[in-house]
Amino acid sequence: MSANVETMFYTGREVPWHGLGTMVMEAPDSKTALELAGLDWSVLQKPIVTQDGIPIPGFQANLRDRDNKILGVVTDRYKVVQNEDAFAFTDELLGEGVVYETAGSLQEGRRTWLLAKLPQRYIISGDEVTPYLVFMNSHDGTGAIKAAMTPIRVVCQNTLNLALSTAKRSWATNHTGDIRGKLEDARYTLLYADKYMAELGKAIDQLSRTKLSDRQIYEYIDVLFPLVDNATELQKKNLLRLKEEVKVRYYDAPDLQHVGKNGYRFVNAVSDFATHSRPLKERKNFKENLFARTIDGNVMIDRAYELVKSVS
Repeated sequence: MSANVETMFYTGREVPWHGLGTMVMEAPDSKTALELAGLDWSVLQKPIVTQDGIPIPGFQANLRDRDNKILGVVTDRYKVVQNEDAFAFTDELLGEGVVYETAGSLQEGRRTWLLAKLPQRYIISGDEVTPYLVFMNSHDGTGAIKAAMTPIRVVCQNTLNLALSTAKRSWATNHTGDIRGKLEDARYTLLYADKYMAELGKAIDQLSRTKLSDRQIYEYIDVLFPLVDNATELQKKNLLRLKEEVKVRYYDAPDLQHVGKNGYRFVNAVSDFATHSRPLKERKNFKENLFARTIDGNVMIDRAYELVKSVS
């Protein structure tokens, strides 16, 4: 487990697509998930004073009640969303039978998340695609409250969270003002799901109809991996390695052998690379950073989609 991960779990017999967590055999309800994830603690807000006991106006400290760990210094306008409230909100949002696949704490409790598997199954261009709801929160004042729907291609566990101009899949707000009212707005995230999946289906159908030559594939890969000015021999070598890896995923991936040489195959190959490839220099928290992009989107996947869409 990464040093950046404090506590976490996942369900199932195989490591999930995000590659994070400690396995449990059964999908827990929200109360059990809260405990398994090590998130059964609350955030307290305390006034800040100097060593001489002089109050510092306008700021307060967020502390974890379990161990008095200081999670962050925030303004007095900051409203806490407790871990328990996040699960309660998701329970209410998704309804009875919600399945939590993973949840956890990063950076000693400063950031938390939960991920729930939506019950719907979608078959798009012959592939099964499963949507997930991701809810991310922070207790240190550095991040927004975020919720997003992200689709996963089941056969290869690739993310297909394309930036579509015709449908929205995410929501975010800061920790100020009427938090409960803002969370009510997040309900639209679930309304986005059906519309987004419908639009994703149309986009994938269009990608499948966009035939690509080998020359186009090589050109697109060059665009995704541009050579910087005055590149060193090592940089050139590393860049070539990355390009070749994407080519292998495009031409040789077993799950793409039934797919023609088209835009859908190319976007999947890039998604496979972006989702699963290990970086040239692996940092301790690279999996966590990769998981965070399930909400914000992956620039490389979106760029690949835009390249193919431009010739559709």
